[in-house]
Amino acid sequence: MKQHSSRRDFLKISVGAACAAPLASLGSAAAALAGAPIAAPAAGHIKKAVQIYMLPKQLSYADRFKMAREVGFEAVEGQTVTDPKEAEEIKKAADGAKVRIHSVMNMAHWDNPLSSSDPAVVQKSLDGMKTSLHNAKLWGADAVLLVPGVVNPETGYKDAWTRSQKQIRTLIPLAEELKVIIAIEEVWNKFLLSPLEMATYVDEFQSPWVKSYFDVGNVVFYGYPQDWIHTLGKRIAKVHLKDFKMGKGWSPVTANFVNLGDGDIDWAAVRKAFADVGYTGYATTELEAGDEAYLRDLSKRIDKLVLGL
Repeated sequence: MKQHSSRRDFLKISVGAACAAPLASLGSAAAALAGAPIAAPAAGHIKKAVQIYMLPKQLSYADRFKMAREVGFEAVEGQTVTDPKEAEEIKKAADGAKVRIHSVMNMAHWDNPLSSSDPAVVQKSLDGMKTSLHNAKLWGADAVLLVPGVVNPETGYKDAWTRSQKQIRTLIPLAEELKVIIAIEEVWNKFLLSPLEMATYVDEFQSPWVKSYFDVGNVVFYGYPQDWIHTLGKRIAKVHLKDFKMGKGWSPVTANFVNLGDGDIDWAAVRKAFADVGYTGYATTELEAGDEAYLRDLSKRIDKLVLGL
């Protein structure tokens, strides 16, 4: 999908040096977090999910969801859909296959970041998030993934922090009304480059409707996923799964995202960290699309690496 390609291209941007950002007390929102909504069923194991774009696009939605269930996935992560008829078709397909759409990947923030100084760009981003939140409500999802901003030559670190928080605060009333969490993801956007920053950024909203969408693979180039998991703890609403292979001498030229188990992630340490913080929500694979055999193998990799089966 064109939208997915934009995301993949965005993830390939080289990681920049970490810039300073104000760090408030990590416990500043303890009261709010204590009453936060649960973003996953209460059963005692991590649930396996797959990105909707990873399912064979030549199939109907009904057949895609059916395949997801047959190869071992319990849920699917959707993407923003602006056409109401298509959104209804997706809901019907998921219901028919008895596969939950547990979250929505907002697609409006790549070309239109909330951190922009251009009001028109920001409005497009806000409109996209509102559509995503309503998609989530229709489909029964309880979270929408949001990349909050980007640091670039036009937008400094402090501006990305303050501008994005200002706009996200305007979305919280709708998120609360719809009972859908705004889940902030860390990506290669030169922003929120440490678990301490991510924790502080989330805590400063003092709202149970803003949490973290933790991507295991995105932090490997400049950190350790198990450290992020321990630091973020109960702030984690959702998880993305992919692996990362470091290049020779940690070269960004030869480093790359790879299939689960083919990279440098210490999955035993990651698995233990999830257990330590009590995470039993959904973990969604974010890899290349593939056929039934590929997806079935991926499901087995999650069983081994993430669930320890």
